Amino acid sequence: MLIALLTTSCEEITRKGKHALEKTNEKVHKILERQTRRISDTIFPQFDPAKPDSDNNKIRFKDFIQVEITPDVKNIYCFDDVIGIDQDYMFSFNCSQATSDKIIEKHHFIADTLNLDNGFGIQHDFEWWDKDRIEQLQKYSWTDGKHYHKYYWYDLQAQKAYFFDFDM
Repeated sequence: MLIALLTTSCEEITRKGKHALEKTNEKVHKILERQTRRISDTIFPQFDPAKPDSDNNKIRFKDFIQVEITPDVKNIYCFDDVIGIDQDYMFSFNCSQATSDKIIEKHHFIADTLNLDNGFGIQHDFEWWDKDRIEQLQKYSWTDGKHYHKYYWYDLQAQKAYFFDFDM
């Protein structure tokens, strides 16, 4: 009888121990997965050029455009090309004139009437990046005076913005 009780008790302890171990492993796995995604996103940020308003695109918008995503900001598309010696980032989104003005102020953009090069040679082709329309818009620009540049265009009629960030 004592042996039966001890055997039952040992089996119960073993079962509970296995259950606790499984729960601990699940929690550790979830934490590691979350941390891996966070670190990976820091080192290799994700852009979704084929999917507007994705979580990744909203995060990248906040990182690069650096203004709040207000209800007027939508259809956020973005793309990165970081292969090679240069890097470029393209954003297209709808927004109000007020939001556009905030972006111009935030990035210290000035109306650029001297530089006729819109950087089309290093931009990529997407339906949401209308080079023909961009060519007709007023370009705003900023540079660090060396290799880092930002260009911005705003289409008041369509309430659409184009933001191009690149270095050479």
